Parts: sequence; C-alpha cells; structure tokens
Amino acid sequence: MTPEQAELLLDLADAAIRSCLEGARYPGPDVTLLPERLRRPGGAFVTLHVDGKLNGCIGHIESDEAIGVCVSNLAIQAAFADHRLPNLRRRDLPGLHIEISLLSPRTTIPAGTREALLEHVRPHVDGLIIAGGNRRAVFLPSVWAQLRLPDQFLDQLLRKAGLPTTGWPTDMHAEVFTTESFGRGAT
Repeated sequence: MTPEQAELLLDLADAAIRSCLEGARYPGPDVTLLPERLRRPGGAFVTLHVDGKLNGCIGHIESDEAIGVCVSNLAIQAAFADHRLPNLRRRDLPGLHIEISLLSPRTTIPAGTREALLEHVRPHVDGLIIAGGNRRAVFLPSVWAQLRLPDQFLDQLLRKAGLPTTGWPTDMHAEVFTTESFGRGAT
C-alpha cells in the first residue's frame, strides 16, 4: 500500500461518514476510478476513536468487494452500526480519528491445546481468529496494546467468542494474520 493509496482509503472512509452525518446516502466510490490495488478484494477493519476513546470498530476478515468499497461501507457501519458503542455525532468530528487495518492472508496454526496455540502466536505482531463449535472471535494485532500478555490476550478472545477460559474445546481452530494499519484525524 503506497502512502497515496492509504490516504485515498482514509479519504473514502471520511467522505462516507460525513455523507451519512449530513443525512445523505453515500453512493460509494466509483470502482473504475480506483487504483488497481484498491479494486482488489481483501479483509479490512475500520476503527473509530473520538477523543481517544473507542467509538466503533467493524470489519470483515475477508470480502469479495473491492477494498475501496469495503472500507467505505465499514466506515459507515463503524460510525453508526456498532451496537456496542454510541453512534457517531456531528459534534464528534473534531475529535474523530479513523484507523484502517488491512488484513494479510490468514495462516492456520495448531490449536489442539492452549499451549500449542500460544506457542504459534507472535505477541504484539499477530492478530488471532479462534473458532470452537459455532462460536468465533477475532482480535486485531492492535489489541496487544491493551492486553500485553499472551494469556490475557487469549482469555479475552475466548470470552469474546463465548468460550470458556478453562478447559479446551476439542474442535478449536485458530488462524493468525498481520495488518497494515494507518490512520488520521477526520478532515
């Protein structure tokens, strides 16, 4: 991702959010005008902070949409459809920080035991997806900033998935990935 492409993605996210705050329906970017890299599909997350506090985070581990379209849609969802957090308001714009995380391809790691899983996760580098039964959860690598120890990171991810932190699901599946992240304040 070039710096110009990263700025364009941030511009698209910003424009999508502002359009919705103005009460307009955001049409999305014209895919034919996007650079080739932004026309390719891929996984992405958009995280919004207002005055340093989390105000929305929505993403797709993978998507069939062009990344430019995907990021625009995720920005709107992060601003107005993250049920865990308040909807963004116009008065939040001066303190708004938009972060985009583009996901690398995922790699399956051993997950037969807690120890095996933790042995293959690189703290402060890898994001982690776990799945057991019909439950699944993901943490971006940026979550390591709040949960610095591998055991804490995994326990919170298990809780997020609704899985017990003691015992170990026999059907546990895990994947790691990295992200290319960039952000800025709203313009």
